[in-house]
This record gives sequence, C-alpha cells and structure tokens, in this order.
Amino acid sequence: MEHKAYWAVKELNMDSKLSGEKRLLQLNELDEFRLQAYESSRLYKEKTKRWHDKKILKKEFKIGDNVLLFNSRFKIFLGKLRSRWSGPFTVTNVNMFGSVEVMTTNGEKFKANGHRLKVYHENVIVGVVEEVTVNPLPMEA
Repeated sequence: MEHKAYWAVKELNMDSKLSGEKRLLQLNELDEFRLQAYESSRLYKEKTKRWHDKKILKKEFKIGDNVLLFNSRFKIFLGKLRSRWSGPFTVTNVNMFGSVEVMTTNGEKFKANGHRLKVYHENVIVGVVEEVTVNPLPMEA
C-alpha cells in the first residue's frame, strides 16, 4: 500500500513536502472557521439572553404580602376554565436570587420561585360600567 502511494506521488510529479504544507494550511483554515463559528454562536446567545432578560419583569415581595402561586402541574380539574392560581399565601422570607418562602393558612412553610408568584389584592372592587345609549346623528340630505 505504501509503495502504491509513493508510486502515485512519483508518477504525478507531486512534491510530498509541498502537499504536506498545503494540508497543514487547510487544517489551520478549518480551525479558523471553527473558531469563527464558536464566536458567532456565543455572540448570538448573548444577544438573545439580553433580549430575553429585558422582557422579564422584576417582582419584589415584602414580608407579610399576600401572594398567589401559579401551579402548572395542577391536573385535578380538566378544562380551560379552571384557575391555575392557588392561594393566598403569606410571604415569610425573601431570599436572594428570587426564591421566596411562603406560609399557608395552616402554618405550613415552603419555598417557591418568585417568578411563579403574584401579589394578591384582597377586597378589590371592580368598577361597573352602566349601559349607555347613543342617539344617532340625523343624516343631512
């Protein structure tokens, strides 16, 4: 096999040293393309993360606030009209990085992610709009 390869190089007047250098240049070029792809991917991920983080609303809870917990795993009642919010719970401790310790009405404490909580407002009266009739304008001839 080695003899045939040597014969092919000799027959085609190829310089083995020159072809070796050309192969090394091709490998270096391939490494440069790979590094450019990694850099491009990293920049894209950073840009996407900045855009995503810009859309996230910062929620701040204080000790004693009443909150509702979003429960996406609640599958007891099927259907789209059921509420996925459970509670209200009372905030007992706010930890760093968004975790919140809440307490149920029974006194049980557990931790929840702050993104799954929203403030519960008690006794909020929603305004009622009265029926309004509009008289049409007379048409001019």
